Amino acid sequence: MKVFGKITTKEIIGAFPPAIDTKKLLENEYQNLINQLEFQTKNDLKKLLEQQQSANKQINSRPGAMALAHDKIRLFTEYNQKYIQIITEKLYS
Repeated sequence: MKVFGKITTKEIIGAFPPAIDTKKLLENEYQNLINQLEFQTKNDLKKLLEQQQSANKQINSRPGAMALAHDKIRLFTEYNQKYIQIITEKLYS
């Protein structure tokens, strides 16, 4: 499942790519997603907000598992929260 633009759940919770590469992927995808917000309607923004909140719950529903890459989950959460905040600001501005 895609959880942040083109980034999938597997990329966040899996061993590959490593955290340093994941950070670069998240940063690039974050910039792309922010640029796309300019063209979204209020209705699209509401749907997008719901999707990102759902993705956040999905990724963070597994934090206790020892085999997961917790550093990558933290990175995802950081970028996703920034994205959610920007969506919310655009939605209510």
